[in-house]
Amino acid sequence: MGVGSRRRIDIVIGGYQVEISLAELHIHTVLSPCAEVEMIPPLIVQKALDKGIKIIAISDHNASANVTAVVKAAEDTHLTVLPGMEVQTKEEVHVLCLFDTIDQLEEVQCYIDKHMPASLNDPEYFGEQFVVDETGEFIRREHQLLITSTDLSIEDVFAFVETLGGLAIPAHVDRQAFGLIANLGFVPVGIQVEAVEISRNVNPLEAYKNYPQIKGLPLIQSGDAHRLDEIIGANAFWIKEPTIGELRMAFRKENGRSMHIRTP
Repeated sequence: MGVGSRRRIDIVIGGYQVEISLAELHIHTVLSPCAEVEMIPPLIVQKALDKGIKIIAISDHNASANVTAVVKAAEDTHLTVLPGMEVQTKEEVHVLCLFDTIDQLEEVQCYIDKHMPASLNDPEYFGEQFVVDETGEFIRREHQLLITSTDLSIEDVFAFVETLGGLAIPAHVDRQAFGLIANLGFVPVGIQVEAVEISRNVNPLEAYKNYPQIKGLPLIQSGDAHRLDEIIGANAFWIKEPTIGELRMAFRKENGRSMHIRTP
């Protein structure tokens, strides 16, 4: 029986009971101007549940206003929603920033807001940026242009996330647009990289072969979901509970924790 065919499998390793949890760690809502209008909290949650996914992370561009709505939409389900954000550095590199709590994410939002250019969104050119409630009902438009670079370096972003106990992961490193390798050509030595993300268009073996700069680093694969059918849940984590600390241990293969990318 394949990993994806059961929602829960308990294993005891080294005295620790761990559970296989499928995860999709890169999901956009209608707050991101490039996301489809179907990316509202109840539909995102239902799609994840239908796919047997247990952990998702909401990671809109430089913004977090819809995260609480998704958390509320997932209440009374087995789905854990990790608060997150996809930050764009001054090098035009996208970084997934993941946390355990809304309070941590609010600190990040305050930090990012101070380093964003004062640019207004043009909905006709970039797309609408909607803030919604847990049912998907419209609350307001976000007028700040979100898909733009901050004035923060990748080192700045990693350092700030680390101070809050979060997890920073370079996003879609195999892509030309906003990928770490295409834009920098290397993994900076001054940052603690627990894992890097590859897109759904490449498998791990191809990624390591085509991008030797990431060889030896743990990989996650994400749908970078801007549409519901891009929520793929390719990451299988053997963890005790759905927390940032447990994910970090899985990347490091500590205390019986581990993870792998499922193949179709």
